[in-house]
Amino acid sequence: MITNLNNLPTYDLAGVNERVARFCTRSIKKSSKLEGLKLALSMIDLTTLEGKDTPGKVQQLCYKAMHPHDTLKNIPTVAAICVYPTYVGIAKKALKGSDIQVASVATAFPSGQANIEAKLSDTKFAVDQGADEIDMVISRGKFLAGEYQFVFDEIATIKEACGKAHLKVILETGELDTLDNVRKASEIAMYAGADFIKTSTGKIQPAATMPVTYVMFDAIKDYYLKTGKMIGMKPAGGISTSKIALQYLVMLNEMLGEKWMNKNYFRFGASSLANDILMQLTKAETGIYQSPNYFSKD
Repeated sequence: MITNLNNLPTYDLAGVNERVARFCTRSIKKSSKLEGLKLALSMIDLTTLEGKDTPGKVQQLCYKAMHPHDTLKNIPTVAAICVYPTYVGIAKKALKGSDIQVASVATAFPSGQANIEAKLSDTKFAVDQGADEIDMVISRGKFLAGEYQFVFDEIATIKEACGKAHLKVILETGELDTLDNVRKASEIAMYAGADFIKTSTGKIQPAATMPVTYVMFDAIKDYYLKTGKMIGMKPAGGISTSKIALQYLVMLNEMLGEKWMNKNYFRFGASSLANDILMQLTKAETGIYQSPNYFSKD
């Protein structure tokens, strides 16, 4: 059963932008910046979701996940590899012996335009192949038509099919039009059983933005105060630089607190971010910026 969606906070975009701007002006000491960069690296879901994906590309990405940059000392591995269901088994085998999770998109990603039987089949196949996490997309057409119970029931059904795998629910905020809709979709997803709520597929622009993430953090905080349950958050798409990643971490810390400052409750869906972080860490260790050509293109 969905919660009462009529008593949710409403958001003024100008006001949210003003609040978000404050997080972007925080001064971070050098030592804290380095720790923040390492933390951000440990929170990344390295992702390949292209029609031209191959087993070799997935294996290469898994190697990079376990060995982000062998010349750098004391850096973490990433949190997860995210692939299509057909590549879950390959990724699982390549990551054997590590604690890196295998995430799989499902439910007719990225459009979500399929019936529930197809979405369940997609999900169960990924889980049977060994997926630790499922990234599902909501039915945005149904949501925008006001069919909230349909969206709730679909998420709850997919959650049940996940078994022990964690469920990350993608709202595709770039198609939801308003911040109030983002809050409403967040609420539906959490009460339907999401372990994480996620901004975007990365296929639609705008993808992750700080105002949208602010609203989703606000929803997570209120849900925690009401239920005592911590829900994870994953901004995905468009976060490509270390500077922006650190701004997200500042906002995370100030809005949700230290308990959320780890890969179990926060992820970046931004493969290109990994290389920028590695370049910054290399600069800190050697004093020299390396060319982007020294890092693999994912």
